[in-house]
Amino acid sequence: MQILKRIGIILVWLAGPVFVFAAVNKNDPYLIALRGPGNIALATASIVAVVILIRRGYWRRGVARRLLVLLWCLPSLAMLGAHASFEWRKRNVLQTDAAQARSLGRHFIVGYSSFPEVAVLAEKGLISGVYITRHNVVGSTAARLKEEISALQEKRRAAGLPPLIVAADQEGGIVSHLAPPLTKLPALSTLASLAPDVRAEKAEAFGRIHGQELAALGVNLNLAPVLDLRPEMKRNRLDFNTLIRYRAISDDPAVVADIARAHVNGLEASGVGATVKHFPGLGRVRTDTHHFSADLDTPLDELEASDWIPFRKMLAGSKSQLMIGHVTLTSVDPDRPASHSKRVVDGIIRKKWNYQGVVMTDDLVMGAIYQRNVCTAVVEALNAGVDLLLVAFDGAQFYRIFTCAVAASAEGRLDAAMLGDSDVRLKGALAASISGESTGAHVALHDR
Repeated sequence: MQILKRIGIILVWLAGPVFVFAAVNKNDPYLIALRGPGNIALATASIVAVVILIRRGYWRRGVARRLLVLLWCLPSLAMLGAHASFEWRKRNVLQTDAAQARSLGRHFIVGYSSFPEVAVLAEKGLISGVYITRHNVVGSTAARLKEEISALQEKRRAAGLPPLIVAADQEGGIVSHLAPPLTKLPALSTLASLAPDVRAEKAEAFGRIHGQELAALGVNLNLAPVLDLRPEMKRNRLDFNTLIRYRAISDDPAVVADIARAHVNGLEASGVGATVKHFPGLGRVRTDTHHFSADLDTPLDELEASDWIPFRKMLAGSKSQLMIGHVTLTSVDPDRPASHSKRVVDGIIRKKWNYQGVVMTDDLVMGAIYQRNVCTAVVEALNAGVDLLLVAFDGAQFYRIFTCAVAASAEGRLDAAMLGDSDVRLKGALAASISGESTGAHVALHDR
């Protein structure tokens, strides 16, 4: 019995720092599951532990035991401090000068869980778009989501602001975040072995189904299709989220380009824009950028002759936007991921390829960026000529990320010429989007 008691005390000592760490980092994306009820449970457990220790006389039994009581006081105090810090930052963002809010806000797309919270961001011009995903439809209905999107757009109109970009990830296959209630279609890779005319017809049909259903919801931008070449290697066990092997269309660049082009035609015919991804390519990368840094060491001439063929064809032959990933292209810029490398964005995409469409980052809440210096990434991305910064997985991180942009602007660290060029591209994309909506096909959406 005495041994069990000692083991219990040791476990209490070990659990204390864990609770403190969780409380201090309660706003971290990795601890998103602790928010709401989780935070309440954490604070309650801390208070209960303190009460039990005091009732058992630990406060009167020596320095070591008093320290244990104090240790278990820390989670609640740390949580209050972390919450106060978050609310202070949020308050400062919401009080951003209107002109600056609109100037910087046009570069951000955010995911959200709270409609009232994102509605404030939308009507103040602090964002240019929202990202819709699975948690926006779980426990809800398509009709309700459509009403939310419509209400957000109405707030934009009332504020005299451009319509919101409403983006979703509806690739087909394992990445079909809005299915259900939307139709879950097979991955585009299932078409790769078909005859060229048949696969093109089916790919366009898939695009039309996606486009019509997304447009009926009010979604106007699909973050698809994937143009990364399918890797030959077996799945990396540390790849929990990227899973390009299951999402890539083919290992043949020509097949990828043909299927992607037909799919984009279907989307655009329905009034929904496409975003090809994830340049410079994830097919050769073993690391999951959702959690870790990743290097792409392949020589440029080899990439140009293979992996980049679908990207160049799609960017030259469609209205597609480009999503740039968090992979470091070591032969061009070994010091930073492509998503905020001026050598990659401005040097290759803008100047070498002469692509003047919209470039968007992959989610800035991914580990390859967020676990490094996210402020540096924000500033360098805007200065590199990236137009849209995506904050998808954890929309609450927007306040931290936007604060980075505001601070850089105040200190004169943002390139005015680059931002001016970006504004022109975004206005052009908006005009094209409005035109597409007016001519695109729409269908009634029913809950499934």
